[in-house]
Amino acid sequence: MPPACDTLWDGVTAMPNINRREFSQLALALGASVRCFGGAVSIDDTLRSGMQRRKIPCVTAMVATDGKITYQGAFGMRDSASGVKVAADSIFAIASMTKAVTSVAAMQLVEQGKLKLDEPVSKHAPEFAKVQVLDGYDAAGKPVLRPARTPVTLKHLLTHTSGLCYDTWSDDMQRYEKAGGAVPSGVAPLPPLMFEPGARWQYGYGADWAGRLVEIVSGQTLEQYFQSNILQPLGMHDTSFIMPAEKFDRMVSRYDRQPDGSLKEEPRVLPAPPTAFNGGGGLYSTAADYIKFTQMILRRGRAADGRQVLHTKTVEQMSTNQIGALGAGKLKSSTPERSSDVDMQPGATEKWGLGFLINTTPYEGGRSAGSLAWAGIWNTFYWIDPKRKICAVIMMQFLPFVDKEAVGLLGDFERTVYAAA
Repeated sequence: MPPACDTLWDGVTAMPNINRREFSQLALALGASVRCFGGAVSIDDTLRSGMQRRKIPCVTAMVATDGKITYQGAFGMRDSASGVKVAADSIFAIASMTKAVTSVAAMQLVEQGKLKLDEPVSKHAPEFAKVQVLDGYDAAGKPVLRPARTPVTLKHLLTHTSGLCYDTWSDDMQRYEKAGGAVPSGVAPLPPLMFEPGARWQYGYGADWAGRLVEIVSGQTLEQYFQSNILQPLGMHDTSFIMPAEKFDRMVSRYDRQPDGSLKEEPRVLPAPPTAFNGGGGLYSTAADYIKFTQMILRRGRAADGRQVLHTKTVEQMSTNQIGALGAGKLKSSTPERSSDVDMQPGATEKWGLGFLINTTPYEGGRSAGSLAWAGIWNTFYWIDPKRKICAVIMMQFLPFVDKEAVGLLGDFERTVYAAA
């Protein structure tokens, strides 16, 4: 029994005729069982010792069911110099965890009939009417482009099957850029597709363009749309593309892994407000906020107050394989300083829904088959397990993505969560 539980037990040893089962019931009534019998102490120990052993500057984590928070913990320092400890409301750059929020926004507009999953994106974004596909290189090494035969659709964008690829994990995209091709920033300019839409799964700019569609169709910026239709209804008051000066004290430092294995801290400065909002990344958030988003998915579209953010059938659609026989989630890094090779479940086949990675087999000691997940490049992660009715968020803040130490702590955390469940 953990020391905290020993202390509580010692405090009631003078009570006659009470056994440990009865004490457990008493502790539950007193609110003590969460720490003693629900496993929170062991999760604390896992995160605290793992962070120290793996030399990770800080970590925050939360676990919930569809109805309540079952664990929260925060360990480490906001930065290397201040001595300020992190907390559940410490603010992290969540990067591609933005994509799930963008997917919800797009699907809200699908529910309203303002967007359709299978109609050409060019109906709303004319740039796509003449989109081209990379078809090799000529004798001089210049890219050879041809018109796409298949129109890009919203479904392609949300499933990463559009052919729009991030250069971090695409040798083809890197070669195109080195040959003088335009380097996209958000949604400008529109690069060529690396393959015919629907031909394969490759992580890329799809959600960036899905976010732009939300702006075009709604007439709002993505920040305005998110706040009005998703973030405020869910009570996610610390999630935004904009870092207010009054919240800067809660923002944690970012770090970069150096060739010698050490982590170098980036200068901690107030981020300038973005000139455009990017559906593929860019949100700042907290573990305490993002767990509310994952709970909404676990509740099949409902906020804590019962408000319907998404229809139940929409959540079911988003949570179902949308890429057929294609595989997802495996990425060979072309930029190792930004990302290690990505393989969330080695040896297993994974699929993609409308915004989520879906594992087809259970994780050993962890999430069930059919769980939903993704992450942000600074090593922020979440998963949603509908079968076990568990969702969890863990946030770190360093590169490269899926660094072995970050993935190690994620795995330790997950196994401890399920051992305590």
